[in-house]
Amino acid sequence: MSLVSRHLEEAGVPTVVMGSARDIVEECGVSRFLYTDFPLGNPAGKPGDIEMQSAITGMALDLLERAWKPRTTVQTPFVWDPETNDYWREHFMKVDESNQDALAAAGEQRRIAQATVRSEGLGRG
Repeated sequence: MSLVSRHLEEAGVPTVVMGSARDIVEECGVSRFLYTDFPLGNPAGKPGDIEMQSAITGMALDLLERAWKPRTTVQTPFVWDPETNDYWREHFMKVDESNQDALAAAGEQRRIAQATVRSEGLGRG
């Protein structure tokens, strides 16, 4: 997405990237970046939280209108869970002995499903 944003900016189309991977997006050098410190896949807010999603979208539009310099990053003020704050960081995508077997089984099921799709000529080959 960051590279698409840069391409559009070079063509004269202003963009704002909304994301949760600050290091990656800033390294790509996008013009305007709205950073939400949430688990990956949730840059616009918590699923089902319309009020938060609306606020974050509004911040993105404000950033588009008011960015004061190139490569501007603004961080939203939201936290994933105010009571535990960083608990998700310790457990997001964690692989250890407690879940290793379940993850291996899920991976095997995914490989079987992909092979089935390919054998039926529906995959990307």
